[in-house]
Amino acid sequence: MIIDTIDNLGKYVALNPRFADVVEFLKNHDLQTMVSDKYPIKGDDVFVNLQVAKQRTKETCFVESHVKMIDIQIPISCEETYGYSPLEDLPDAAYDAEKDMTIYEGVKPKEFVTLTPGMMVIFFPQDGHAPCIIDEPEIKKAIFKVSVK
Repeated sequence: MIIDTIDNLGKYVALNPRFADVVEFLKNHDLQTMVSDKYPIKGDDVFVNLQVAKQRTKETCFVESHVKMIDIQIPISCEETYGYSPLEDLPDAAYDAEKDMTIYEGVKPKEFVTLTPGMMVIFFPQDGHAPCIIDEPEIKKAIFKVSVK
């Protein structure tokens, strides 16, 4: 997991060259004014889901992880807290290949971190995470999905 400001995303391109496509997209698009939708950037390898998500709390959140995609999550409308647990600390759970998601039922995150608009968090396949923990009824956010290959 990496936590930083959006302005520093370009410093992480060495970790995955497709991050450069996200940097370029952010230079040319205003997430604040875009409508909720899925926006292709580079086929199935890089895209963004711009969404309005409902509130979760530390009590109602769930931990998830992905195998094929890296998440770059950006809160837009308000602060967002994310739960975190390393994959190695999570129990075995069924993987949904179609959704590229494993949900760990009944598991609560080990740690929490809060981001403000202008920040980003990068979750790799080894990072179990619980997004959408907010004080507001809903949040506008961007989730960039970047292929690990």
